[in-house]
Parts: sequence; structure tokens; C-alpha cells
Amino acid sequence: MRKVDVVGVAVLGVGRAGMVHARNFAEHVPEARLAGVYDADRERVDAVASELGTKGYYNIEDLLQDASIDAVVVAAPTFAHKDLVVAAAAAKKAILCEKPLALTPDEAEAMQEAVTAAGVPFVMGFMRRYDENFRRAKEIIARGDIGRPLIIKSTGKGPGLPSRWAWDVKKSNGVLGEVNSHDFDSVHWLMEAEYAWVFARGKNLRSEELKEEFPDFYDNALVMFEMTNGCLGMIDGSCPSEYGYDARIEIQGSEGVLFIGDIARHGLTVCTRSKGVAKDVVDSWRSLFRDAYLKEDRHLVECLVKGVQPQTTLQDGRRALKVVRAANQSIITGKVVSI
Repeated sequence: MRKVDVVGVAVLGVGRAGMVHARNFAEHVPEARLAGVYDADRERVDAVASELGTKGYYNIEDLLQDASIDAVVVAAPTFAHKDLVVAAAAAKKAILCEKPLALTPDEAEAMQEAVTAAGVPFVMGFMRRYDENFRRAKEIIARGDIGRPLIIKSTGKGPGLPSRWAWDVKKSNGVLGEVNSHDFDSVHWLMEAEYAWVFARGKNLRSEELKEEFPDFYDNALVMFEMTNGCLGMIDGSCPSEYGYDARIEIQGSEGVLFIGDIARHGLTVCTRSKGVAKDVVDSWRSLFRDAYLKEDRHLVECLVKGVQPQTTLQDGRRALKVVRAANQSIITGKVVSI
């Protein structure tokens, strides 16, 4: 256990996900404070530091040498995760790493070795596991309310194209890595089983302008799989989906069926004679999982101060990475890939 009144947390990478964490630590986690931000974009660093009243860093070494910083959130692009995590571990900082964990198994292994050697807490950024609906669903399955799980279907779709660097599958592992890592992890977590094999298809169906420069880019993907407990499943991903953010799971059991998530924003329904019944769609993962991100950030502080074991681990990130890469291999070869 650490004896510290307020934990100093720095956010490495202040894009969309990084800003969720930065605002949480600046405003919504009383046990912590936002002690700094770092980004490769200097103008972005200046703007965020000014907005949130914290210190901006242009050099990662300067940030990691700051003794007032106890923990870091790694929210930079995926290809930068390994170097940032290894450096943070060497500096004895607790770590929360956004998904996906890394690009390759070798990078993941280096991260594991660094974190283990340093003995620092590491929280994997799979925020769905902190969401109340997902937690309730896991309890319902464990109680046997729907019997033995037979088929699981998970949807993960983003409303807009990812950043340019992610269009290169070699730098991002594609949509299945950047968007659907959450789905691969959630399925494993809910089923409490490993993936046995995957068969995937991915195509660029909506982004014609990217085909010449990024011939391997796909914006829609389907993955079929079997779990080691015999459950069959499917994951579909799309980015952009245009209509909104979509994160849903359906689990058919021998005694019933369970649905997690809804495309409609909760709490608002409009009914008119001319348009019928209408509901607003979920516009962003930032709004849908706002509370889950907050619980995840508070959990990082608990792990550091109270010695609580991380609920989402580096090994969870390695597992999801392994399945993502197997699915990408299946897309390339057109064959079933055993795991």
C-alpha cells in the first residue's frame, strides 16, 4: 500500500480517449489529480494543459522523472504503447494502458517483462468490464439464468473513420484491433473460455478514397469463432458506421437469451403521428461508457494506493491481441486459424 494523500496522474496522448481520462483526473477523481499531459503534438499539449490547469510535457523523459507523478495513462496511438509502457514501468509508475495493448506479440512480451520486473500495477483499458450492464450480465450468466451459453454475438461499430495512422493495418491491426478489441475481450470475459479458432472476412466497403494508398485497409469485418466451452459466436465491426456508436451483445442460452446494450440513447423517446416513435441513437463511446471510464480510472488509484489487484490485466490485453492477429491472418489467407 502507498501512503499518499492525492495520487498524481499524467496522461500520455491527449486525443479522444486521452481526454476522457484527463478530464476524469482533473475533475472527477477526488483521490487523484491530473499532474501532467504529454503528446507528440506540442500545440495540443499547450491547449490541453491550459484548459485543464496542469503541466504540459514535450519530452517523455522529463515527465517520467517527475517525482510528483505516481501513475500514467497510456492513450497514445497503438504503435507507441510498447515504448511508453516499458519506460513508465522502469520509472516505477503505475500504468493504465488503453486498448489495444500493442501491435505484436513481441511488443506485448516486452511490456510484460518490464511491468513484472518493476512490480508496478498495470490496468488494461477494457472499460466494458467496469460497465454496470456488462457486470450484471456476467452475474446473470454465472447464476445460470439463461442456462448453458450456446451462441454469442457481439457488435462493435464506430461512427467515423479512425485517425489516419490507423488506416495502415501494419500500424494498427485494423478495425478489428482499434475497434473490436473490446468485443474480443468481452466475449472471453463473459464466457470464461478461450478462443479455439476464428474465421474472418474484412473488406473496404465505404472508403473508396483510401484503397490506392492503403490497399489492406478494411472498414467492415465479420469474425466467426468457437470457444473452448463449445459456444459458437460472431463479432462484427464497422468504422465508420455513420448512424452512431453501436456496442451490443446477444447471448443465446439453453434456457433463455440475454441482450446487453441498445443502439438507442436511454431516457428519451419521442412519439408523433407524422414520424411515429423515435429515439436518439448513441452518439459516442464517450457518452455510453462515461461511468465505466470513471470507475476504471478510480480503479487505477485503488491498485496503487490500496494494493488492490487489477481487474483488467496485461494478460487480458495479450489475449485479445492474439485473437485480433489471428482474425487478420484469416482475412489475408481466407482460412480458419486455430488459436
